[in-house]
Formats: sequence, structure tokens, C-alpha cells
Amino acid sequence: MAEATRDRVRAAIEELGFVRNESARRLRRGPDRTAGEFGDQPRRAFGIVVEDLTNPYASDVARGAEAALNEAGHDALWLSSDHSSAKERRSLELLEEQRAAGVLIIPVGLDPTDISRLRAAGMSVVLIDRDSSDACTARVDHVAGGETAARHLLSLGLERIVFVTGIPEPQPCVDRRDGAARKIVEAGFAKPRTLVQDALSPTEGQAAAHAVIAMSPRPDGVFCANDLLAIGLINELTRLGVRVPEDIAVIGYDDIELAASAAVPLTTIRQPRRALGWEAAELALAEMGEGRSHQHRQVVQRPDLVIRESA
Repeated sequence: MAEATRDRVRAAIEELGFVRNESARRLRRGPDRTAGEFGDQPRRAFGIVVEDLTNPYASDVARGAEAALNEAGHDALWLSSDHSSAKERRSLELLEEQRAAGVLIIPVGLDPTDISRLRAAGMSVVLIDRDSSDACTARVDHVAGGETAARHLLSLGLERIVFVTGIPEPQPCVDRRDGAARKIVEAGFAKPRTLVQDALSPTEGQAAAHAVIAMSPRPDGVFCANDLLAIGLINELTRLGVRVPEDIAVIGYDDIELAASAAVPLTTIRQPRRALGWEAAELALAEMGEGRSHQHRQVVQRPDLVIRESA
């Protein structure tokens, strides 16, 4: 093809918002010998897009969603946005190109226009751990989770509580912080200080440990936005000779598998991670089957306190 013709085709594609039909290309090549059916229902693929597949929370949610999809005879394609709106957009374009049946997403930059475009392409759309009236959602009540964490720390007689979070701070972490702050203020104490790290990771938890012990007066309780931060913080406090929980009590959030094996087993707020993914998948399957009669549903689950040794 001549370069001038190729440029005109590219311009037309850009103007029309064309998305290549990968299924049609495969059909033209002939039948896919690896394709199969589950009973009399065609086998379809759903995208699962999360912020960070290295985070055990996200991978547990994805596993729950995949289990529900597999049970219904469908497949899951795992994708990570790495907290990038641009990468999230490329992932969604890939799913459109592959004519996926739907997408289950922990969104970064997704907006109502994106949701409408995906639905117009024939995809069901479910948001995980976010609140929205534009799509079905499966989420946890993180305000209640933050209140539960603060209530437990206050019950231990702690008064100088710090909230440790990271950048980017997703809405669930903001809700946890707000819930905890509300409960602490209601108890008659000052709004807790917030320590912001560069990420929600164990390495940043280690860095936070140094910042916490340098504060004056030193905090007697720390609520971390997730377990990864809390585990890094506990391990570093222990290395520095700070006793947990005698000197500083620590509570996390998620109850990932590693929480019980921290240097001091972690008290945390347990999210129903796999159940959350399973619920999201069921919402996506229901939307696929209901067509134009579909009505958005919002599923909200409550987290639980898991008491171990750190607080």
C-alpha cells in the first residue's frame, strides 16, 4: 500500500473511532481449533483490569472474578493499569478490539463517557471498589472500615493516632481515612495527622516508620491504608527497637495472606476480596444476559476487624 493511501486510512480510522474486529479477522482465517463451548452457551472472554497485579489485594479480587467466570463457562483476561489512565485506556481498547463480552475494572481514569462507549460496543461494565450510578458496582463500605479501625485503637486507650497512606491515594483509602477521622473526632480527640508516602508498598511502610518515630509527640497508634504499608512499617519499627504494640500499636487494612506472618502478626480490617470479585463477575454476567432490560445494581459489603498481636 502506498504511503499516501496508508495515511488517508489512518486519518479515517482516527476520525471514525474505528476499532478493529479481531473476532472477524479470526473468522476470515478459519475456525479457532482451540475454541470450545460450555454446554450450549458460547464461551466468551471478560477483561479484569486492576491497578496493580503485584498487590495481593488486587490479585485476590481478580481470582474471585475469574472463578465465577470460569464456573459460568467463560474466560478471564487479566490486565493492569499500573495506576496510569493512559495504560488503562490502552487496556480497554485491547478488550474492544478482541470483542470481549465485558470488563470488570478497578478504575483509574474511567469516566461516564468511557462507560457509554464500552457499553455501545456490546460490553457489560462493572466497577469494582468504586461508587457510581453509571454502571453496576461491587464495593466495600470503607468509611465503616475506617471507623472500625479507629474504634479498635481508641478501645486500647490510644490517643495520638496517625493515618499512613500513599500516592496515588484511591478513593477507598480516602474513605478509610475519613471514617477513622470522624470516629476519632467524635471521641473528643483532634483530627489525626496524615502521613503520605510515595506508594502503598512495604518499602514505603519502612520509610514511614522513621517518620513516625521522629514525630513529637510520638504517636501511640498507627492506622495504615493497606496491609503492605503496615507490614513494612511493623518490620522496620521492630528492627529499630520499637515495641509493637507496647510502644506503638499498628492496624492495617485488607487482611492479605502476608498479614498473619508479619514480624508482629498484623491486626487489620478484612476485605472480602474474592467475594468482591465473584460479585462483580455475577453482575457482569447478568448484564450480558439482560440486554436492554438491564438495570444497574450496587452491591456493598462490610469489612470485618481481625485482631492479632499488633494492636
